[in-house]
Amino acid sequence: VRFSELRKMVNVVTPKVLTQTLRTLERDGLITRTVHAQVPPRVDYELTAVGKSLLEPLSMLREWAESHVPAILEARDAYDDAQD
Repeated sequence: VRFSELRKMVNVVTPKVLTQTLRTLERDGLITRTVHAQVPPRVDYELTAVGKSLLEPLSMLREWAESHVPAILEARDAYDDAQD
């Protein structure tokens, strides 16, 4: 996936933060970064085998979070009400 495509997928993040995050993921061995010698320069990012091994656990975490949103929001409201 190219940087611009990633940016569109997570449009709530600034380019600087996305770049820093991608560098960290690359350093941790979760993605690879391939620079293509062309004009304009093209950079592609791809999950490594270790990165791909996170897909299932992250999917399960997302499913858990989505199914517990009502309880989480209720707990937040109760907490906030108690703080007032």
